[in-house]
Amino acid sequence: MIEKLDKIVERYNWLAEEIAKPQVIADNNSWKKLVKEYSDLTPIVECYREYRKTEEEIGKVEASAAAETDKEMLALLHEDIALQKKKLDELTEQLKVLLLPKDPNDDKNVIIEIRAGAGGEEAALFANEIRRMYYMFAEKNRWKIEEIDIEENELGGLKEGSFMVVGDGAYSKFKFESGVHRVQRVPDTESQGRIHTSTITVAVLPEAPDVELDIQDKDLKIDTYRSSGAGGQHVNKTESAIRITHLPTGIVVNCQDERSQIKNRERAMSILKSKLYDYYQSQADAEYAAARKSQVGTGDRSERIRTYNFPQGRVTDHRIGLTLYSIDTFMNGDIGEMVEALRLADQTKKLQATED
Repeated sequence: MIEKLDKIVERYNWLAEEIAKPQVIADNNSWKKLVKEYSDLTPIVECYREYRKTEEEIGKVEASAAAETDKEMLALLHEDIALQKKKLDELTEQLKVLLLPKDPNDDKNVIIEIRAGAGGEEAALFANEIRRMYYMFAEKNRWKIEEIDIEENELGGLKEGSFMVVGDGAYSKFKFESGVHRVQRVPDTESQGRIHTSTITVAVLPEAPDVELDIQDKDLKIDTYRSSGAGGQHVNKTESAIRITHLPTGIVVNCQDERSQIKNRERAMSILKSKLYDYYQSQADAEYAAARKSQVGTGDRSERIRTYNFPQGRVTDHRIGLTLYSIDTFMNGDIGEMVEALRLADQTKKLQATED
């Protein structure tokens, strides 16, 4: 680990010199890449410097202890050594985490798809509440929401919808949201006061990188239709909405957010590229449907990653066994504690895998 860290420091120092050179600054794209790498390495280098400083401090105190004859002073020195060694152990663990391979998608924008599952109208209403929760969480992080395709029912529920969250690190925060979300509560339409259980599914995809994908026209079926969402009279008079089907994989993308058919087509192609990139990246030898099932399940009540129990005011994530008794603020976008707990659990799992 130390050898690897020394090489990182060497690279870090080189980057510091490069990004200060006028000729490098003049090439804006290259300069941005170098600054990004420098920024990514900074936490590692700072932690490693603190590690080295602590090592040196232990060495000095041990040398003083070796020459000390006063028992009281010797006891204080040994106490200091113990504290410094504890700090060194903590820094070692921090460095192990910082050296874990970074998810290359973490800094990307994220595409989120929400669909109502078991539970009919109640599931659709809950799907819309989860969409609102994600919008509010995005707002807290000063990220932008771009709606792609939103299909609501007459009661204001969300039958299915997709949107993009635009902002640095958006995918890193939302990537653990994939799966079945289960809600337990008394619906407004329930006259007997019985608790109902409904589900929705959430799928999370990183926005596709700007790479060339061989998408041939013969592999695409493109349909136009009239938008069904908000937008006034215009959307009802023109077929501006676009549906693109990628015939080889069966992937379907809808986009009706823009008024212009051309803009909807551009957006739909962008989303299709993200889905195809995910397909080729993660399922080279398997059916795409299998990958989707592993991510979001079938929507049955028995499959869930998280339960929202309104009568008890709690939210429980079943993957890490964490329960928060703050469902009201949680549904208002205050999901940071859960997101951080999932991130730490993921780090722990990765660390254990490297040590096995």
